[in-house]
Amino acid sequence: QVQLVESGGGLVPPGGSLRLSCAASGSMFNIDIMAWYRQAPGKQRELVARITSTGSRNYADAVKGRFTIARDNAKRMAYLQMNSLKLEDTAVYYCSLRRASVDYWGQGTQVTVSS
Repeated sequence: QVQLVESGGGLVPPGGSLRLSCAASGSMFNIDIMAWYRQAPGKQRELVARITSTGSRNYADAVKGRFTIARDNAKRMAYLQMNSLKLEDTAVYYCSLRRASVDYWGQGTQVTVSS
């Protein structure tokens, strides 16, 4: 039922910015929790940011002050604005939708921070 498609990844220099987008379909998006995760090579997938249906946000310590998660319920979209990117931000970034304690995943978009 749920389909998530990420976009916006790419290659950026340290200190640069990217905005990731996630288009959702097949769910009552307005009541779902949206999140962004990332997975770097050789590491476990980790939570980057989460936003509830009411707009409450939380962030991993590593990205606080640099990343912003947002959602547009009318457009069924979630976003991750990434500023001041660091080398260690390099990872595949995944959009996630949570409903009834079950996470649904997109295919991921590659973010590479390199000089």
